[in-house]
Amino acid sequence: MNLTFDNRFVRRLPADPDLANVPRQVARAAYTRVGPTPVRSPRTLAVADEVAESLGLTAGHTASQRFADVFGGNDLLPGMEPFAACYGGHQFGNWAGQLGDGRAITLGEVVAPTGRFELQLKGAGTTPYSRGGDGRAVLRSSVREFLCSEAMHHLGIPTTRALSLVATGDPVLRDMFYDGHPADEPGAVVCRVAPTFIRFGNFEIFAARNDPTSLGKLADFVLEAYFPHLGARTPASMLALFREVGERTLATVTAWMRVGFVHGVMNTDNMSILGLTIDYGPYGWLEPYDPAWTPNTTDEGRGRYRYGTQPQVALWNLARLAEALFPLIGDPAPLEASLQELHDGLRARDLAMMASKLGLATPDAALIDALREVLARAEVDWTLFFRALAEVPLDAGAPTSIPSSLADAWYQPLAEADRAAVLAWLAGYAARARLDGVDDASRCERMNAVNPLYVLRNWLAQEAIDRATQGDVSGIAELLDVLRHPYTPQPGRGSYAVRRPEWARHRAGCSMLSCSS
Repeated sequence: MNLTFDNRFVRRLPADPDLANVPRQVARAAYTRVGPTPVRSPRTLAVADEVAESLGLTAGHTASQRFADVFGGNDLLPGMEPFAACYGGHQFGNWAGQLGDGRAITLGEVVAPTGRFELQLKGAGTTPYSRGGDGRAVLRSSVREFLCSEAMHHLGIPTTRALSLVATGDPVLRDMFYDGHPADEPGAVVCRVAPTFIRFGNFEIFAARNDPTSLGKLADFVLEAYFPHLGARTPASMLALFREVGERTLATVTAWMRVGFVHGVMNTDNMSILGLTIDYGPYGWLEPYDPAWTPNTTDEGRGRYRYGTQPQVALWNLARLAEALFPLIGDPAPLEASLQELHDGLRARDLAMMASKLGLATPDAALIDALREVLARAEVDWTLFFRALAEVPLDAGAPTSIPSSLADAWYQPLAEADRAAVLAWLAGYAARARLDGVDDASRCERMNAVNPLYVLRNWLAQEAIDRATQGDVSGIAELLDVLRHPYTPQPGRGSYAVRRPEWARHRAGCSMLSCSS
């Protein structure tokens, strides 16, 4: 594996002078040099071939034991300079102070044929930011991160990628639901890949500690490495940076809303400076439409990170980023104006997204609002509804009865009042679609280009996890292969595009998850 590394982050930013790998506060430093902790018997369970190819790795490379050793944490390639980043963050709306990479270790930045990418191992052992944790990750959460990283990419949503999933051969003790019942689980390591893992919290920690020198160095690095079109650091370029980060962030969250993805833990330390989806923990996918649903047991009571609030939470997080950047801008007025512009644009973003899901040329706010009211009346599958709706013929007018394919999207037979509400909405939709002058075939094509047929439903991931726990990892590869083509029907794979089975309604890992991984 002859990869070329050029580690700009460690070269340009201030390092922690203390090499002690013990939990501690790290001041005036962007990172600490620390290597992965070796594991007992690393074994590659899965590889995302497209990611490997983009890095210049062949099938021969990924099938080797050297690959498992490197991406399981037992070896380093020439040129790697591993480190753990220092950052802070607001967690569930409260400032949490120093957080940092508590179980993630960046190996280095690869200069590949397709660009520059940082390689980061999640579950690679302790760092000074582990806060008493063991720095490890369990198989179930690692499978979920590996699959979802790739699923999001193939859906066309900005995201970190996943190169590999490696079993460690070591048990990891976890209390899955923090209920006093810890148990050993198989350990694993995911290699995450992204242009950078810098997040809002990297800026927040320096601002909170009143360290303008380190804050300025981080801003200089981000501008030069990832936003060179904005030029050198000035108050104007920093404001432009904030605006671009804001636009990218809200575009990504709007894409989440389109496909029914719920991040589950939108803390500011989980917000990428590039607007990528980052840190796949207790995420989930809408099955029955419910804007108040969150997959995160930790958030169940307050519902801060539920599906319907994600755009507003993103804006709140951007306000925290604005506060962190303020020392480099010096005037709050333009930051406040930018935040207001982003806020004012939320409704337009949402309507444009929903119009695309409905195959409409322009948004119809009343029709979209009415649809959400109809969908909330009874349990309807978010993904299957829009795929079925694309097939409903509207050229001749509104359907006089609900087509069976559309009715199948509901989890229970519709009550008469709900059925009447659906038919009334379909009548309005048919009339609105005819105004666009687009025939049914064209409308269907447009809708199916933005409404996926296959998403990483929690119960599908759990089935793959159950099989892997029993020693059969083939389910991971099978599911990944389905998710590579989420918008295209795949013969023989209808079982991946069905409503959630009743057994999964309340099962751990299928309906609710925790941050324990």
